[in-house]
Amino acid sequence: MTRRVDDRLKQTDKDLEHASHALKDGDCEWSCFAAQQAAEKALKA
Repeated sequence: MTRRVDDRLKQTDKDLEHASHALKDGDCEWSCFAAQQAAEKALKA
């Protein structure tokens, strides 16, 4: 069970990194989507 939590948290970090890069590129919609996905994964973890 712990492995699943760790995997989700790693995915959360990657989603937040992606959101940050998308925001820097001016892609606000994709940035918001990636941030929302990160939030869901963090809650599930």
